[in-house]
Amino acid sequence: MSKQQHILDQLYEILQQRKNAEGDKSYVASLYEKGSPKIAEKILEEAQEFIDEAFHIHNERDNEEVQKNLRSEAADLLFHIMVMLSHHDVPPSDVFDILEKRFGISGHDEKASRST
Repeated sequence: MSKQQHILDQLYEILQQRKNAEGDKSYVASLYEKGSPKIAEKILEEAQEFIDEAFHIHNERDNEEVQKNLRSEAADLLFHIMVMLSHHDVPPSDVFDILEKRFGISGHDEKASRST
């Protein structure tokens, strides 16, 4: 198991535990209480911030602060995706399995093979 999988598995377990917390004491629990629409709103917000930083880094590739911001926004986006997965009891291993099956397959071929 890679370090990235390990940290995501750990995060998933913590997120699952937050289901038992009170929303006024836990940010994640407050998102769970508001449900998928609020979590989706946060994912969209974080995705836009990530995209904004990606465009910014395109113009300032050698700027360490810009690179740091891109990494930070990627972490925020991934965190909120993990919140949604946890909200629906989808462990990261399920996502890793899908990615593993797609690995080594042309993106065009893989997309064409999906059922609609």
